[in-house]
Amino acid sequence: MIKTPFSQSDIDKLKIFDVIKLKGKILVGRDQVHKELATMLKEGSKLPVDLTNQTIYYMGPAATPPTLIIGSSGPTTSARMDPFTPILMDDGLKVTIGKGPRSIEVIESIKKHKGLYLAAYGGCGALYATTIVSQKVVAFDHLGPEALLELEVDNFPVIVAIDSKGNSIFSN
Repeated sequence: MIKTPFSQSDIDKLKIFDVIKLKGKILVGRDQVHKELATMLKEGSKLPVDLTNQTIYYMGPAATPPTLIIGSSGPTTSARMDPFTPILMDDGLKVTIGKGPRSIEVIESIKKHKGLYLAAYGGCGALYATTIVSQKVVAFDHLGPEALLELEVDNFPVIVAIDSKGNSIFSN
């Protein structure tokens, strides 16, 4: 079990294909959140959250049943966030979670900032929902189900897909 936010020593020890479980707080944001954050950074505006050492999960939004904390919480395709990820990492973002390969620019940014890309298991949204202890909107509530969220997770399973040295499970 690794507690978020990640320590640099935890990041440095992890290698591709390592299976880990997370406990702690992570952010959730998709395309529109990334676009808004990147625009704010380019304009020199103060972000609504401090990205330093943060982990962000690319989660597909789903309706929350009345008796649960959150609905299905599976990963979405990471490549859609690739145009924005390097600028967010330049501002302190350390770890991203999603599914699928990343661009060379993102891999270089992960190496530069000694971060990680973690792969979540596609098709396991119901499983991920059971690992979420709490959720709250922290910014961009005007985006509705795609607002920036903070989740508290416990026993959240992922695979190291790109390690801090840039090794990738997606490489040829």
